[in-house]
Amino acid sequence: MTPSSNPDPDGPQPSAPELSNSARDFRLRMAVIDCQTEAALDMTRDRHGRTVHAGAAEAARAHRDKAALEAYSIHLALHADALLETARRALDELPSARHLAGWRGVLDGLAASATEIRRALDRPAVHGSPAERTQHSALWPHLTAWADYSVIASNLADQREDQHHKAPLTGEEQQMWTERTQAAQRRGELELTESWYAADGQPITLAYLVEDDDSTVVALRGDPGAPGWQVIGHYAHEYEAGQALPAPVPPGVLRAEVSGFNRPEPAPEISLQELTRDVVEAQHAGDASNALLSATQRGYDAGPIVRLQELLEMSSQFANALETVQGCQIAARLSALGRQIEFLTREVEEAAEDLGATVAVLPPHRAPVLRVRPRPAVDTTPPTPPPRASTPARHR
Repeated sequence: MTPSSNPDPDGPQPSAPELSNSARDFRLRMAVIDCQTEAALDMTRDRHGRTVHAGAAEAARAHRDKAALEAYSIHLALHADALLETARRALDELPSARHLAGWRGVLDGLAASATEIRRALDRPAVHGSPAERTQHSALWPHLTAWADYSVIASNLADQREDQHHKAPLTGEEQQMWTERTQAAQRRGELELTESWYAADGQPITLAYLVEDDDSTVVALRGDPGAPGWQVIGHYAHEYEAGQALPAPVPPGVLRAEVSGFNRPEPAPEISLQELTRDVVEAQHAGDASNALLSATQRGYDAGPIVRLQELLEMSSQFANALETVQGCQIAARLSALGRQIEFLTREVEEAAEDLGATVAVLPPHRAPVLRVRPRPAVDTTPPTPPPRASTPARHR
C-alpha cells in the first residue's frame, strides 16, 4: 500500500522547491479528504447537529484516517526528513525575530510526528483488522499536524536570498516619500490594500498613494495606524512591488492548540429562523415564550443570541491579537458590543418569562385563511368565459 519511508541516500536529492511542493500537494489532498469527510458526517446528524448514526460516523472517520495515511505515503513519506532539514538550515540563517522560537518548536513537533508515521508505515497492522483502524486513528493527529503546519516548513525551504528586501531609497528619498504618504493619509487619500509579515518579523503594507488623480503603489514598514511607520519603496503596480519586497511568511494563529482538521463535535443548535417560525406557528403564550428562552439559553447547547455574544468576544480577541492600533480600537468596540448583547440577553429572558406568565392564547377571531381554492369536479363542464368586449380597430 505504501512506499518505503526511507529515501535512497545515494539517489538524487530533491531540490528545495520540490520538497516544498510535496508538502503543498499533501495539504491540498488533506483539504479534499476533510471536505469529503465533513459531507459524510453531515449525513449522520439530525437538523440540530446531533449524531444519530454513530456507526456511519465511525466508518467515515476510519475512511478518513486511512485516506490521510495514504496521502502522506504518496506525497511526504520520502521527503519529510529532507524538508525539515532544509527548513532548519534556512531558519538558522534568518535574522533574530520573535517568531523564530515558535517556528523551531513547530519543526520539532513535525519531526516527532514524522517519526510516529514512519514507524507505522514500516510496521503496518494487518489489513482490514481492528488493529489497523486503531493504528490509523492514532496517526490522525500526526497527519493533521503536517496538514496544518507544514506550510511553515515549506516557507522556510523556499527562502531565497533575493527574497530579502534591498532598500531602493536613499535616506532623503525615504523621508520625502514618507512625508508625502503621511500627508495623503491625513487627507484620506491613502488606500491600504494588502498586509503581511516579512521573515524578520516586520509588518509590510501595500497602499495606493493618490495625488492629483494619479496613484502610486507604496510599501510601508510598521503599523500604518501608529506613528513611526516609513515608506520603504514605491512602484508602478502591485506586481512590481511583490517582486521587489520581502516575501510574506505564514501568519500566526489566534489559539495555538486549534486545528482546522480537528474541530470539536458541533453542539446541538436551533437556528433563529426556526425559532421565528415557532413563534409564527404558536397559539399559546407559553410556546412563544419557549422560543425566546431557547434563543437565550446558555451552556453546551446555547441559543443563537448567546452564540452571537461568543462570536463578538472571540472577534474582539482576534482584533486585539493583531497588535495594531486600529486592531486594539476595534477590539474595544467589539467588547462593548458583547456587553450590550449580554444586557440584551437578560432583557429578552425577562420578557420571555413575563410572556409565559400571561397564561394566554390567541383569540379565536384570528381565524386562519385557507389559501387553497376549490377545484371543479372532474365530470363537470367549466363555466363559459364571458365574451370579450369588441375593441374598435385603430386607424393610422
